[in-house]
Amino acid sequence: MERDLKQLISQMTLEEKAGMCSGQDFWHLKTVERLGIPKVMVSDGPHGLRKQDGDADHLGINQSIQAVCFPAACATASSWDTEMLEQMGKTLGEECQAENLSVLLGPAANIKRSPLCGRNFEYFSEDPYLTGKMAAAEIKGVQSWDIGTSMKHYAVNNQEYNRMSCSSNLSDRALREIYLTGFEIAVKEARPKTIMCSYNKINGTYASENKYLLTDILRDEWGFEGYVMTDWGAVSDRAEGIRAGLDLEMPGSNGVNDAKIVEAVKNGSLDEALLDKAVENILKVIFSYIDHRRPEAKFDRDADHEKAINYAAECAVLLENNGLLPLKQGQKAAYIGEYAVKPRFQGGGSSHINCSKVTSAWESAQAKGRPVTYTKGFPADRDELDPQELAAAVASAKEADVAVIFAGLPDVIESEGYDRKNMAMPACQNKVIEEVLKVQPNTVVVLHNGSPVETPWADKAAAVLEMYLGGQGVGEACDRLLYGEANPCGRLAESFPYRVQDNPSYLNFPGDGKDVNYQEDIFVGYRYYEAKELPVRWAFGHGLSYTSFAYGNLRLSSGKMGDGDSVTVSVDVTNTGTVPGKEVVQLYVADKNGTPQRPVKELKGFVKLALQPGETKTAELTIDARALSYYHEGLGDWYAPSGNYEVLVGHASDDIRQAGTVAFTTAKELPFSITGATTMGELMSHPKTAPVINGILAKMAENGLSSSEEDDPLGTGGEMMKVMIQGTPIKSLAGFTGGAVKAEELIAELNRRLEK
Repeated sequence: MERDLKQLISQMTLEEKAGMCSGQDFWHLKTVERLGIPKVMVSDGPHGLRKQDGDADHLGINQSIQAVCFPAACATASSWDTEMLEQMGKTLGEECQAENLSVLLGPAANIKRSPLCGRNFEYFSEDPYLTGKMAAAEIKGVQSWDIGTSMKHYAVNNQEYNRMSCSSNLSDRALREIYLTGFEIAVKEARPKTIMCSYNKINGTYASENKYLLTDILRDEWGFEGYVMTDWGAVSDRAEGIRAGLDLEMPGSNGVNDAKIVEAVKNGSLDEALLDKAVENILKVIFSYIDHRRPEAKFDRDADHEKAINYAAECAVLLENNGLLPLKQGQKAAYIGEYAVKPRFQGGGSSHINCSKVTSAWESAQAKGRPVTYTKGFPADRDELDPQELAAAVASAKEADVAVIFAGLPDVIESEGYDRKNMAMPACQNKVIEEVLKVQPNTVVVLHNGSPVETPWADKAAAVLEMYLGGQGVGEACDRLLYGEANPCGRLAESFPYRVQDNPSYLNFPGDGKDVNYQEDIFVGYRYYEAKELPVRWAFGHGLSYTSFAYGNLRLSSGKMGDGDSVTVSVDVTNTGTVPGKEVVQLYVADKNGTPQRPVKELKGFVKLALQPGETKTAELTIDARALSYYHEGLGDWYAPSGNYEVLVGHASDDIRQAGTVAFTTAKELPFSITGATTMGELMSHPKTAPVINGILAKMAENGLSSSEEDDPLGTGGEMMKVMIQGTPIKSLAGFTGGAVKAEELIAELNRRLEK
């Protein structure tokens, strides 16, 4: 149905327009009944509906309707499967239609800067490319049912400590390359209907009134057309927010901030046209939902529970396996740890789902008649060691053929609202694992956690299976994986360092409460570990399988590329094992031109292939100039220098199987303004200034500023002189040329050449 929103807005009073820019209550937007503007509802969360019909809150304290909890983003990102995530999004979208929800608040696209961030379980990855692709897939799925999404938290919200006021301080390059790229990909590819701004400041300016983020980048550069809403309570200056591009305040302030908008318009400090645009943005999304109601939508909780099981199985990552897994039928297994019967499958806070049903690994094993015993060993919700439980766990493990310990992080350690103090698992769990390993070498550790943990026992365990927070079907999914009914095919979307001190943000997380400085800049996650040559427990992209894969026959559609070109990278992948499996083919790009401050390599493509034993498929991935580029602050744009770039394809960031080279040529010129501090080396490398400098060097040689083997028997002077000349600034040339070069005249001449 076509509507003239501008004409509708012209009929609204100033007070009605201001009122449309804030919520009626915790979850509903306002209505204007006389103009036919309906009331609509939004709801948490990214991996399941937290619709509250009764008392409302933002932290998951009060009860919500029974819904289906799908795997959290920490798990779904590990699937590296955009098709799966789009299907999960479609399921969520249909559930929203069935429950009369107009917008689902998610997905969350913040970068995992530190493993200590309490909300990491809701975020996809330490890598912006993977983050963007997974977020885009979920958004496409949800919005295929004409339900809006609200990608969050925009932007640079990477900790819980003082998240409502702390300033995240970082370079524009780090902002663009690491913390905005995921949002950019999703906005351009999936067109989310809303964006949720974060609480924090970015370089001193609140996200809710940051015009650079909300208008200059989001709307003007990326083409976002929906409305921007706040995180709950993120408004600072309401009128300034409207000026910056903030449309909707959630929840409402009982008219307090609406009155400030009205006053600002009346006193002339706020252009009413900006208010009108905010209202138009909101109404466009409201009526898009109203005009596309889908009465056929059903919320089939049982059917969606089965989907949750399948998704969880796709997300699990087999971290270690000495051949013990999959378990053989008839093997007597001792299940240890309360997570075996009470799995931790979701995080605490605003995304907490009131689940329709939960399947545990113990229940699944019993239902299938597996010879399994259960011993509590340690509690699921606290760090408390009972000597009798420990003794019972050790005894059960010793009597069994294999031990399976279900471990992880309780909510009290990992939740929205606060950050973790360290990367350690509860001491009681580590103690039980260590003691069991002494008597039973055939021990599998199953992890239920939302972010990396230190695993001092990993080298002694026969297998380690990372289930992450796999949703309400995690127990059945775990059973299928342990016994080979499903083949693990997840890959880590984040690095697992050996210890928290190895993390690049360690010295600057979480700041002093007022400021947090991102001094690691672009070197986040694997970008840092590889540049530092610092070993990690498990690398980004790592994950094992019950089968094996061989790579071969890498081809490039072209060995050359320019600014507007793209190159297709093809590689053959063969399942060389005996069971069906899925391989995630990962493509990385490396700048081989000696460009300063570039990562060793960066993820720029991936595809997941399902392969039968002996089957070969060809993975095809495409790269363009953006894939080779970094954000150049002086240019204010993405830039790739001309030269050679290595294309790396493999199984993980530390397991590259095939490589090729692309020669790139750019027509872009970097800004170059010459001053007295400009060095000879800089001038020698620029084609427009090099001829002049070569002439000066000749004069310097005439004055004896050169070396030869005769007067340099040690062979060091030539190299020393070369380095000294390259580092000499223009202002110092007069002394080296006998006064023949006057700095001011040379600067003027060189700048004239640059202008031609």
